[in-house]
Amino acid sequence: MIQKHILVPQRLRRPPATGWSWIDRRFLREHGDHLSREAMLLYLFLAAVADRHGLSFYSDNTLTSRLRLSQTVLAEAREELLNRDLIAHQLPLVQVLSLPERGIQRRPEPGQGLFTLGDIFRQAGVSPAANPRRNAP
Repeated sequence: MIQKHILVPQRLRRPPATGWSWIDRRFLREHGDHLSREAMLLYLFLAAVADRHGLSFYSDNTLTSRLRLSQTVLAEAREELLNRDLIAHQLPLVQVLSLPERGIQRRPEPGQGLFTLGDIFRQAGVSPAANPRRNAP
């Protein structure tokens, strides 16, 4: 195991006097390999600018300019983060969410609740009506 020691003591990081930001280290370990470069960039930017509740309100125009992404690529990156349950988005706000527990998904919209059994069957490619026991007398 590597022994750690402070390299530059006079430059230790401290919480900022104004603003607030942090990233859960599980983000990279559990989600980093599954996200596009653009989705990673968007997530890190949103985490950096979020308030203590994870909220920010940067417009798409500002995001595309700051991140040097097209509108289409920004929308795809946002959709990736939404699908992985890492952010919530309701104009004009974006909220960086606490990292989901493994195996738990909050999507799909609009109910933002648990998946219905029908949704699970459809995702698995099984029709609920195909159950022979269901149609038996």
